[in-house]
Amino acid sequence: VHPNVSQGCQGGCATCSDYNGCLSCKPRLFFVLERIGMKQIGVCLSSCPSGYYGTRYPDINKCAKCKADCDTCFTRNFCTKCKSGFYLYSGKCLEKCPDGLEANNHTMECTSIVHCEASEWSPWSPCTKKGKTCGFKRGNEVRVREIVQHPSARGNPCPATSESRKCIVQRKRCQKEGKGKKNREEKRKKSSKEESKETRQESKGRAARRQNREQRENNNKTQPKKRKAPNKGESLAPVGAAH
Repeated sequence: VHPNVSQGCQGGCATCSDYNGCLSCKPRLFFVLERIGMKQIGVCLSSCPSGYYGTRYPDINKCAKCKADCDTCFTRNFCTKCKSGFYLYSGKCLEKCPDGLEANNHTMECTSIVHCEASEWSPWSPCTKKGKTCGFKRGNEVRVREIVQHPSARGNPCPATSESRKCIVQRKRCQKEGKGKKNREEKRKKSSKEESKETRQESKGRAARRQNREQRENNNKTQPKKRKAPNKGESLAPVGAAH
């Protein structure tokens, strides 16, 4: 230690010197040596810089250097990130991944190989030819499936997602679109006419029944009431005669 030791230090130092920088740190801070040219200067930090890991002791907390292939580490024997050209696997930095694993160049880690997975086949489609389901005897039918898991770089590739096969159907004529539409329109008009005719006939019938009912009521009002015939043994008295 340089004889010029000071107690009034800055930047988290507990003791320091003009030549060596920090000689000891305040509680919970880590002591680390930084190289400046040919000289090393002690500094006190709240956490260790990249390439170092922290160790705590009763008298001092220090930052120790990671292995040469580690960019960051938890301890000297457990890396958390590797330097360029190395792949991380179980805390170690490897140039080549073990068997059964593959190198992920995005995360720079050794990961498990993922194979492609496809869903079950769908049912066969209707038998068609040139997009039609009629007017032919031999056609094609297809079925499809979906990819549910895409493979990794070294995984098994995906299989075909569609299949086609020949099919035979009972030949039937295709109904012309224009003719079929015309027939449907004629049927609709005919149905409308029949409904209108029935409605008119019902209206005429109701009108005729109402007219007959009114005529009977008028006839009953205009005709004189018939006198009741006398019983046997009774004599008819002239109208207006006193009893």
